Amino acid sequence: MAKFQYVAMDTGGKEKKGIIEAETEQDAVNALKQQQLFPTSIIAAKTTNPGQTAAKGGKGMGFGMPKIPRKDLTTMTRQLATLLEAGLPLVRAMRTLQRQARGNSPQLFKVLGDLADQVEGGATFSEALANHPKSFNKLYVSMVRAGEASGAMEVVLVRLSEFMEKAARIEGKVKSAMVYPISVLCIAGGITAGLMIFIVPKFQKMFEEMLPGESLPMLTEVVMKTSEFMAKKAHIAAIGLVAIIICFKLALKTKIGATLFDMACLKLPPFNTLIIRNVSARFCRTLGTLMASGVAVLQALQIVKDTSGNEIVAKAIQDVHDAVKEGEGMTKPLEKSGVFPLMLCSMVEVGEETGALPDMLNRVAGVYEEEVDRAVEGLTSLIEPLMICFLAVIVGGIVIALFAPLVKMIDKLGG
Repeated sequence: MAKFQYVAMDTGGKEKKGIIEAETEQDAVNALKQQQLFPTSIIAAKTTNPGQTAAKGGKGMGFGMPKIPRKDLTTMTRQLATLLEAGLPLVRAMRTLQRQARGNSPQLFKVLGDLADQVEGGATFSEALANHPKSFNKLYVSMVRAGEASGAMEVVLVRLSEFMEKAARIEGKVKSAMVYPISVLCIAGGITAGLMIFIVPKFQKMFEEMLPGESLPMLTEVVMKTSEFMAKKAHIAAIGLVAIIICFKLALKTKIGATLFDMACLKLPPFNTLIIRNVSARFCRTLGTLMASGVAVLQALQIVKDTSGNEIVAKAIQDVHDAVKEGEGMTKPLEKSGVFPLMLCSMVEVGEETGALPDMLNRVAGVYEEEVDRAVEGLTSLIEPLMICFLAVIVGGIVIALFAPLVKMIDKLGG
């Protein structure tokens, strides 16, 4: 018999935790219900059976195993679903994909081989996946576990692959909106540094020789002083910039720093609208996919919280989790959070009333994903002229500062 760790609610609404022995996860659920306990989370307890130790040669927890690239993981998931739909046993399907990955993806080849070894040794597929946390996150493992319990593994894998494809597409859209301004800022910084360090000092020397003792325009003086600082103390500026970046990254690793940064992302324009829509789409898509795959709502909310990537959003989802745990609906805590749009809250309320919440969440996710696409296009069209103007002001200001004294020199020579 296998052992399962469970979290359940009794008839009085109190949470109970423990371990139960059963042949399968479904048997464990049935046994808990007979004890008047209603499980909200149930996972296989970690064991040391031969399928997880001897057969794996000590690699069970993913030590020494590489991380599968996201693109390869998505492709593998869809191909595995196709092979299972065709009637191939799980181990044979994984061995087939392993042979295909040889030479194309060394990471996928190694991980698939280890997964197949574990399953052949007696471990379940979800247990084998859980031993590779670098490649398979909680969402992936939980959905596969739900597929094992329902006997619809291929359906769950198809949903997983679709989820990962849509998540990758929307993430790519958001990142593409940031590429252009960052590129322009880097180019502007490089041009400015080149002018300040190599060109401006030559003009400064010429002005000192041709206009001795005469005052220069204020803009020219500012540019000259800045150039002198950059030329003589560039290393200090570089060290300072690196120190700022390091301090910023360290601050983001703290609870307070991450919370403040995430709050700024959700509040400050012009990117806050895009981020809120992206957060809403991710919340709906993840929760809808998990619930449609048979994952219990409380466990699904916990997974969504853990994979949110935003401290403010995670706190809001935790409030929803606590409310549902107390027997309430999702709508009120979603509205109270102030993070999610009112349309999302209204659609969740309709989904709860009609009993079609997973389908409603996936529909809302599709709407917000389309809005993210449009928002990215709008921001890109807005940022482009702004960046051009910014670059023109910086470079143009330096050029004007250098040519103003030249006009004065020409007038002096002409006189």
